[in-house]
Amino acid sequence: MGKYKAKIGLEMHCEISETKTKVFSSAKNEYSDEANSNIRPVDMAFPGVLPVVNKEAVRMALMASMALNCKQPEYMYFERKNYYYPDLPKGYQLTQETKPIPVGIYGEVTFECEGEEKKVRINNLHLEEDAASLDHYDDFSTIDYNRAGVPLLELVTEPDISSAAEAVAFLEHMRSVYQYLGISEADSKKGQVRCDVNVSIMDANLDENDPQNWGTKIEVKNVNSFGGVRDAINYEIKRQTKLKENNEYANMEQQTRRWDEESGTTIYMRSKVDAIDYKYFVEPNIPKFKLSKKWLDEIKSSLPRLAYKRKKDYIEKYNLSDYDASILVKQKDISDYFEKTVSLGCDAKQVANWTNGMILSYLNSAEMSINDFFLKPEMLKQLIDLINSKTISTKQGKEVFAKVLEKEKSPEEIVKSEGMMQITDTSEIDTIIDEVINENPSQVAAYDPERPKILDYFIGQIMKKTRGKANPSVASKLMKEKLDKIKQA
Repeated sequence: MGKYKAKIGLEMHCEISETKTKVFSSAKNEYSDEANSNIRPVDMAFPGVLPVVNKEAVRMALMASMALNCKQPEYMYFERKNYYYPDLPKGYQLTQETKPIPVGIYGEVTFECEGEEKKVRINNLHLEEDAASLDHYDDFSTIDYNRAGVPLLELVTEPDISSAAEAVAFLEHMRSVYQYLGISEADSKKGQVRCDVNVSIMDANLDENDPQNWGTKIEVKNVNSFGGVRDAINYEIKRQTKLKENNEYANMEQQTRRWDEESGTTIYMRSKVDAIDYKYFVEPNIPKFKLSKKWLDEIKSSLPRLAYKRKKDYIEKYNLSDYDASILVKQKDISDYFEKTVSLGCDAKQVANWTNGMILSYLNSAEMSINDFFLKPEMLKQLIDLINSKTISTKQGKEVFAKVLEKEKSPEEIVKSEGMMQITDTSEIDTIIDEVINENPSQVAAYDPERPKILDYFIGQIMKKTRGKANPSVASKLMKEKLDKIKQA
């Protein structure tokens, strides 16, 4: 940044998409294109209806809290955050804020950014209900209450991030955590992830640990994509830098702005609202409840290995490159597929090559999940074994891969039905070599044992005659021996 450095904090909102029902009602927790199809009286704030806490949503929230090394509470409270907005029919949001610990507090996240290890402290993680969604048109707006009451995790970081690249790397890491825990798809296209970004700057030569040195904190609300987070941070840093250089920064009020994607700018909304303005108080219709140590221990023991740990394991245990390991762990289902195949006795590097190459290429082009992929780990092992045993060549392996998916048959069935077994019988290859030699006298005359490049030509002729079935290493060895004898004669 040169003269200035940035101080960035994030508030990441992620919908818990993997519960059957919403956090305080029995309505389906399900993404739907049909507006207002998944609602109950509680979601609409009808009089006389009472909220009931979804235990599974609490369990998943506690899982996330543990994965982030947070401290968990002894008792659970919910509170009313009072404010009016058209997408909030009750006039308040059920959340966790001021009372004892929410689902988690004071944790730490380790992640990678551009090859470096970074750490971000977690201020708190709390469970709340999402609001409805508004769609704005030229002359009117509509409200879809399907989202009202969907369980929502809000993660609040300390301002430990110093660049847009770090912020995006952190968010991508957290998306991976939620996916690996089975809490959420964390799909921003479905509106499941949204962010508020807090940005301030200071002179680069001052002590960043002294709060007095930092400028006014600006909050940018409801950024709906990771790309938007990157662009909003970069824009705010440039905007604040310009204000600072024009001597206008010191008098700027703490404020809330919004990110406008069309103009690529942040736009002033209001002066910053403090917690006291929301008039929090404990939700009277949900009594506090104790979280038993036994239940917390059960949740902790169920935590899976996350992407960061798996990546380290792949590099240290299997000697995979940082690049290969990073691709494998990006999606949990891909990582599971890789691990299952390796557990069947396959070489990890070969499995990584197939997974990161042919398999991911096919899945991306077909827009398919690996869970729907026909070539299961057991079949990939078959294919690798066929190549390793020299039954088929590596080139044929790619052909078998394509035919397996086309005809939905196992690799062994394809090799058998297509007659693709390699010819390894030396007498059969010998006969073909004699034919090639007789048909190419000028090339035989040009052969030089010291410069055996022309050998590739002869191997090509053998492969052509056998339709690629001759074992290349066997054919090359036998052909060289014959040409050497001819040259010596």
